Amino acid sequence: MKQTTGTLSWAWILAIVIGLILAPATMARADEPKEKTRVFRAGASASNITPPLGEAIVGGWIPIPAAHIHDELFARCLVLDDGNTQLAIVLCDNVGIPREVFDLSKRWIHEELKLPPAQVLLAATHTHSATTARGKNTFAGLSPNKTLSPYQQFLARRIADGVRRAHNNLQPARIGFGRTAVPSQVFNRRWHVDNPSLLNNPFGGIDQVRMNPPRRHKNLTRPAGPTDPEIPFISIQQTGGQPIAVLANYSLHYVGGVRRGDVSADYFGIFSQRISELLKAEKLNPPFIGILSNGTSGDINNINFQGESKRYEPYEKMTEVAELVAQNVFKSYASVEYHDWLPLGAAITSLPLKVRKPTPDLLKLANELQQDESNKSRHHSREKIYAERWLALAQAPDVVEIPLQVLRLGEVGIAAIPFEVFVEIGLEIKDRSPFDRTFTIELANGSYGYLPTPRQHRLGGYETWLGTNRVETGASEKITKSVLEMFEQLHQTR
Repeated sequence: MKQTTGTLSWAWILAIVIGLILAPATMARADEPKEKTRVFRAGASASNITPPLGEAIVGGWIPIPAAHIHDELFARCLVLDDGNTQLAIVLCDNVGIPREVFDLSKRWIHEELKLPPAQVLLAATHTHSATTARGKNTFAGLSPNKTLSPYQQFLARRIADGVRRAHNNLQPARIGFGRTAVPSQVFNRRWHVDNPSLLNNPFGGIDQVRMNPPRRHKNLTRPAGPTDPEIPFISIQQTGGQPIAVLANYSLHYVGGVRRGDVSADYFGIFSQRISELLKAEKLNPPFIGILSNGTSGDINNINFQGESKRYEPYEKMTEVAELVAQNVFKSYASVEYHDWLPLGAAITSLPLKVRKPTPDLLKLANELQQDESNKSRHHSREKIYAERWLALAQAPDVVEIPLQVLRLGEVGIAAIPFEVFVEIGLEIKDRSPFDRTFTIELANGSYGYLPTPRQHRLGGYETWLGTNRVETGASEKITKSVLEMFEQLHQTR
């Protein structure tokens, strides 16, 4: 039997383009259904996406082959149905998944379940110990592959199958919302320092801030931005109270601390297991699914740069973080108030952003670095890696269309942004959202690199470097504006 390949048909591409052009005017209905159909349903599933050994782990500067599976990777799926509108939310254990893989999954989901792409939110957790789903030379989605690799096709298929299985598990349900906070594990990793030797960059210049500076260094002055310790969560139960799923959101980067060559879902996977254990939901049928999504954590990790440093064994720190998050969600779980029904809605749009390009002088430097066979650094230890990125950007399109999506769950709004988003962007969206509760899932529907604010761009630092960040420096303002406009439209739809 001939397998469907990752190459999208022209008909499907046209359908996506037309849908994006019409959005956000084209939105899922959020009207209350007639009384006889007023039934809220939900279903969940977990689809195994563990890759074969030998695939490249890309969480570090240099890819290494996967040598061992410490814990299996999953696409954790949730489907909600208010009688008029269905939504699917999927979190995948991966560092970042390009849009073409997600689009193929959405194509199959639409073909098999008639679920429109605008109503399907697919995202990566950002574990750094998973193998790559980027394929060959996609450069964070700017130049997508037309033919997908075997693992990309496998991943797309398993995501679609997971949504289909969650759909098969739909049953009458109730939904509630909670929130808690874990401030002890979130720190802004960008620091002002008063020592220029700590601030050099690959371009030969000096930044104003340093990402991940030496711990307890005498020249650290202050962090360059805020944190967001809040953990909002959604609880789904059967009408009789049996747990179906919990979807939580925490604005913390991956934790790491794995053995070399190990594949792991990081603290996101451990949370899924621990919340199931705490709720005594390990042996339910259908299985309970715990899901932890990554919030706006592009500049956030769990290193206290001014505090005492402790030496951890492999997996010890991520287990500690997952335990704290799960325990705090569990403590708040008992106070959740549930709704037997609420309206669902979704909107999606395509936002054009200019691609940043290297200057002639930078291209000249890149070519010189490429030709230099010595191991000596001129400006920075990673300059040759960035030289490759500058040359690739020179060949990239001038404009990239990025998907932006919002969901409505009653008075809860969820933003889906395909970047590693700086925390202050998420805080602004929360503050200005028309919904009572709002959170953002990053690396959703694609993966396009880091998203700093214009102010952070002016400070410099790793996340702003050309090749780490790839789109115009004002992109965050355009994205925030677009997200809030879609939120307003959804909120007004009754």
